[in-house]
Amino acid sequence: MTQHSNSFIHPDAKIGKDVTIGPFSYIAGDVVIGDGTWIGPNVTIMDGARIGKNCRIFPGAVISAIPQDLKFKGEVTTAEIGDNTTIRECATVNRGTASRGKTVVGNNCLLMAYSHIAHDCILKNNIIIGNGTQIAGEVEIDDFAILSAHVLVHQFEKIGAHVMVQGGSKVNKDIPPYIIAAREPLTYAGINLVGLRRRGFSREQIATIQEIYRNLYNKGMNVSQALKYIEENVENTPERQLICEFIKTSKRGIVREYTGSDPEEGIEL
Repeated sequence: MTQHSNSFIHPDAKIGKDVTIGPFSYIAGDVVIGDGTWIGPNVTIMDGARIGKNCRIFPGAVISAIPQDLKFKGEVTTAEIGDNTTIRECATVNRGTASRGKTVVGNNCLLMAYSHIAHDCILKNNIIIGNGTQIAGEVEIDDFAILSAHVLVHQFEKIGAHVMVQGGSKVNKDIPPYIIAAREPLTYAGINLVGLRRRGFSREQIATIQEIYRNLYNKGMNVSQALKYIEENVENTPERQLICEFIKTSKRGIVREYTGSDPEEGIEL
């Protein structure tokens, strides 16, 4: 471990091999930091932090501060950061409450500057959170989602895998997998075609996803009718299963269709 003389590390903290801790950083006692992690200057890592291997945490970040929830009564909870995750300047990740007991940011994630992850959020792997994006409590975000800068996410929302959210958006409905969410109020704006191609989805997979969302959003059916039609008429692929299960388990409802021109107009496979 490389520790600057002006940093503070509690003797009870569990620090892995080849960890670097910069000047004026503070590491509390109930903390675990994995091998190879780099912690820059002026970082605060508080009780309950569980940080994986090969992470990079930049100046001003605060990990595992108590939740901003007036119901919190000092329960023992955690904030868990996966391997190879980067947390940029002044980002904050609060620890959990009694509701879930932990806040989780998965592997290979990027939290950009001034972003906030509130108590009990579950972020899976390979997620990008843009500068200044604020995520309220108990939000769930699935793999490979990208939230652009200055997005506001209401508590309890779910954001599906491979979703792209336009910068400055206000998210107050669940966003199902594979789509772009944009405009004000937030609506379906086509599938995330560029992202899916970059991640190796085949033409056939993309065509199935497009067919599902055309039936869901562009055929004049309500959600129940569209789900029934999709399950009866669209090939049962993993993508179909993921979309249908997401919609069926949504508690806040999904983003609505766009009522202007066809959001998929001009998109070609």
